Order: sequence, then structure tokens, then C-alpha cells
Amino acid sequence: MTVRRTRRGAVRGRTSPDGVTSFLGIPYAAPPFGARRFRAPAPPEPWTGVREATAPGPTAPHAPYAPPFDALIPENAVPGDDCLNLNVWTPAPEPGAGLPVMVWLHGGAFTNGSGSASGYDGSAFARDGVVCVTLNYRLGADGFLHLPGRPDDRGLLDQIAALRWVRDEIASFGGDPDRVTVFGESAGAMSIGTLLTTGAARGLFHRAILQSGACHHFLRPASARLVAARLAEKLGIEPTPEAFEAVPLKELLPAQAELRAEVTADPDPARWGEAVLNIMPFEPVRPDLALPGPDCGVDLMIGSNREEYRLFLVPTERLHVFPESSLRAMTAAYGLDPDEALPVYRATRPDAAPGELLDAVATDWFYRIPAVRLAEAVPGSYLYEFAWRSPRFDGALGACHALELPFVFDRLHDPSYAPLLGAHPPQELADAVHGAWVAFAKTGDPGWKAYDKDSRTTMTFTTPPAPAPVDDPRAEERLLWEGIR
Repeated sequence: MTVRRTRRGAVRGRTSPDGVTSFLGIPYAAPPFGARRFRAPAPPEPWTGVREATAPGPTAPHAPYAPPFDALIPENAVPGDDCLNLNVWTPAPEPGAGLPVMVWLHGGAFTNGSGSASGYDGSAFARDGVVCVTLNYRLGADGFLHLPGRPDDRGLLDQIAALRWVRDEIASFGGDPDRVTVFGESAGAMSIGTLLTTGAARGLFHRAILQSGACHHFLRPASARLVAARLAEKLGIEPTPEAFEAVPLKELLPAQAELRAEVTADPDPARWGEAVLNIMPFEPVRPDLALPGPDCGVDLMIGSNREEYRLFLVPTERLHVFPESSLRAMTAAYGLDPDEALPVYRATRPDAAPGELLDAVATDWFYRIPAVRLAEAVPGSYLYEFAWRSPRFDGALGACHALELPFVFDRLHDPSYAPLLGAHPPQELADAVHGAWVAFAKTGDPGWKAYDKDSRTTMTFTTPPAPAPVDDPRAEERLLWEGIR
């Protein structure tokens, strides 16, 4: 057992046989309930003695994923109010080691996930000389519902509070607070995209890796008010903070889940605003799209998976029943002319069904094009595409959303990832992906040429063949999106 002292009190971690020491469930903010509900995070209360940090702490309240995603996406739930906590894995739990730090922001559509899922175990990063931190932040209504008289984006404020904890405390765990890389996937990456333009986050991290998310997803205040009003209507209350505070979580959480299902089933912009296209009723609230500039002070690595949207089409058995009329309607909703765009996508997929073309178009709109836009906005950024295809669902799942996660964390044999990976995922690819993430955190260079508008170099992670950089992949499809926000 190893004891380290923080400003709030001492914590005792556990050292594994391979020399990695973990400290789990350390509070970085006070429990966000009671008088603190729907408020900005407050500092945790100090404690006396030594706090045990050998088991994950409580997770932010959330409903489970709906089928079939509950069997595909790793998740855990630990009850308790003290949910604003974080975990640290370090190879050198002594002050002054000065190791690079990586801070993980989990995904889950801003309504699900936690930093303590087994798939996010940071041992492989610590093994390779990096102090790894994962964390919980408030989700759903508690984290992102727009409420009068309460701060917006409370989940993002939690993330900032955790990053401040890293700045103030990580040296005691062997980390260098001036060498912090924040990395995240899906909603975690979208959070980073917002943090890049948030003044309160400036200086708290120096590099960032955005996986399958960038600066594209947000709700304008008018849309956020529509979401709050509909959730209040479902619960039979007024859309006020006091009314929501009085709703038990056992009633609020299922209503949140039903709300997202309603957005999917009834995509009416007059009812939902931007949430119709994003399919996420809980998101950061912003007046408009904001991209960081060259002076943002953060080195960036950004990327997406080649067939992201298949995660939402294949397990639900929609891939081969999606109608052409709906494909055209969705293409138009994303801002493209179906008569112009669909022939371009069909040119390289002549036998594709409408659902397969929707995967290509939606993957670009949700993930690839926002990554490109961010790389263009911050010169010197690195772009990647994860293209290894899962054998699951008779190979139809492809290089879907979230598939890169076990490769990033070098956790191919974690049982929670088996439903996505299938049998015998390639360890050599995990070595390459995980190695690139570690190299970027240590040096700012993941091992390929930075992105620019001349070559548009994009590292393509797949096997076979081996990972290799590609200049301007699928250029004709990328060009369709020029001038479309």
C-alpha cells in the first residue's frame, strides 16, 4: 500500500505486481446534491486520517443504455452521492518524478458512462511512463439541462474542476502539471472541443486528443429551453430548478432516457431544435459554433472511425431496411443536396444499400468533417482515421463508433470489449494505436506528418496492411461539405 497526501487529505492506493500504483475514487469536488444540486462544483470537504483509495468511487447517476447498446458498450454503476471523483494510475508514486499526464473524459452522449469502467483502466499508460487520470462528471439533466438561474454546462464545470485538481495535486503522484494531455471519445471529445474555447479551462491542459467528436455538437439556448420544457412536461412539473430538484432520481433518470428516444422517433426541428440532428437532448449550451484558433495554446490530435454510424444501424437491424426516401431526407437535413451528394458516395460504393450510404454520410457529418474543420482551424494538428473492421455481426459492424477504445487503452482482452471486438483482435494494431497516444502525450508528435491543407495527411490505423499515412482520403466526399456548417 502507498500513501500520498493531497490538499484535502491523505489517500492510500494499491501497487500491482507489475509496479503500477492506482488510487481510485479520490473526490475532486463535493457531492453535487442537496443545496449543491444544479450548481457549479464546490471543493470537497477535507478529511482526517488516511482515505482508502483502492476501489472505484460512486458514479454519476444515469440510466442504463437501452438494448441492444447495453450489451455492446462497457459501463458500470456504483451508487452514492460522492460521485465527483477521479482515479490515478502511476508508475512512480513519488513527488518530483515529472512524468507526462493524460486525463480521460469518457463518452456516453452526455447521459451515460463513467471514468471507472474496466475498459478505461489506465494501467497500460502507467506501464509506458504516463500518469493516467480518469474521472466522472455530471450527466443528463444534472449535468447539462438548461435551467433559469443556474449555470449551464455543469458537467463541463466538473471537468474543469477535475483539471484544476490535476494542476494542484498531480505532482504528488509523479506527474508534471505542465505536461497535461486531455483525451476523450464521443461526448468526451465534444467536451474537449468546447473546453478549447472556454476561458476557465485555458492553461489547464497543453495537448488534447479528440476521438470521434470535435466542436460540432451543442444546443443553442432556444433549443435547450425546448428540451427542458419537454422533460418537465413528461414529469408533470414546471421547468424550474426547484421543481426538478424535487423529482426523485428514480423518476428523473428513466424520463431522460425516454426523452432521447423521443428525439429519435419524432425528429421535428420545431420541437427539438439542434437535438434533432445531434440525437442528443443533453449537450453543452452555446449561442453558436465556435472553433479555437491557432493561438489556442494546445497541441491537437483529432480523428474518427471510418464507419462510425454503423454502431447505430447494425445492432438495431436498420442497416439493410433503411429506405431510400429516408436516406435522401437525412442527407438534405445535414445540408447536402441529395442529387449531388449521393452519386458521389455511391461512386465508391456501387452496391451499397441506402443504410450503408447513410453510414457514410452520417459518419462524415457527425465525426469526420468536424475533425477536419478543427485540424484546419489549428495548424500543426495531427489527424487520424481508425479503419480496422470488427468481425462482429458477420462483419457488418465494421469500423464503428467506440471500436478504437480497447486499442487506445491496450485492453483488447478486457471482457467488456468482447461484444465489440469479437475473437482475436490484432495486438499489433493496439501496440501502434496505444503507442501513438503515448508518444503524443510525451512529445507532441504521434509519429506522422501534421495536417495541412496541401497534403491533408491522415494516419490510417488498420491491419492488414499496417497503419500508414494517407493524403486526403476520400477527397471527393470531403469536398461536398465545403461551406456547410
